[in-house]
Amino acid sequence: METLSQRWARLEPYIAVVGPDDDRPRPAVLLFHGCGGMRPHLPRYAEAARAAGWRAFIVDSYAPRGWNRMFALSMVCTGLLLRGDERAGDILSVIAGVSARPDVDASRIALAGWSHGGWGIMEAMSAERRPNSLGVADPGSASLDGIKATYLAYPYIGVAALNRMRPWRHCPRTLAVVAARDHLTTARNAERVHDMVRNCGAEVETWIAQGSHSFDEPTSAPPMRHDPDLTEEAIRRFKALLVDTAPTL
Repeated sequence: METLSQRWARLEPYIAVVGPDDDRPRPAVLLFHGCGGMRPHLPRYAEAARAAGWRAFIVDSYAPRGWNRMFALSMVCTGLLLRGDERAGDILSVIAGVSARPDVDASRIALAGWSHGGWGIMEAMSAERRPNSLGVADPGSASLDGIKATYLAYPYIGVAALNRMRPWRHCPRTLAVVAARDHLTTARNAERVHDMVRNCGAEVETWIAQGSHSFDEPTSAPPMRHDPDLTEEAIRRFKALLVDTAPTL
């Protein structure tokens, strides 16, 4: 089983970095895609982070594993491979790797996850992190002290997310985006899960967007449907979360 440093070494070449053109330590947001892999909407969020004075790191969990989109749709989106607890190993390794960069302020980091990526973030925040768990040998080696915020875009909290009601051990400020017409969960179930997060002391803002799952992805695959107006509002709220968490300008 890989260590965090080995996982980081495998992921790093496939991470897109977007941010101000300088080398000063800046707050950083780590972006984790959904089960369908890298999609065109993520760079828009990264550009919003850049405009807020943050560095953004778009993490591709599939290319380092040699997986293409069709493979991911058939194997990850169906729950056969890389469930949220194992994806948490990617998240923890990127936290550790990015925190060591001289151009990142490791005391001001945010995590952003879409669907499957949000599932992985929730596992990383709630798991006990015993050795050889979460897909890595040493998950406890990643410090969560610098994680100040999470952005959860319609996170997967369906039947395969067995730990969705497990209390968080690290409780950063959270913006939870709930899709009112999400075919993978009900808004009521999402509210129940996010209320559990509040119980650990986290400040949790819930936005119920009147759209489908993946409403901000610029493709439509029924029952999912792209909504440009909701997308603009989601990006605005994402940027506002970063600005409120760590003003830089």
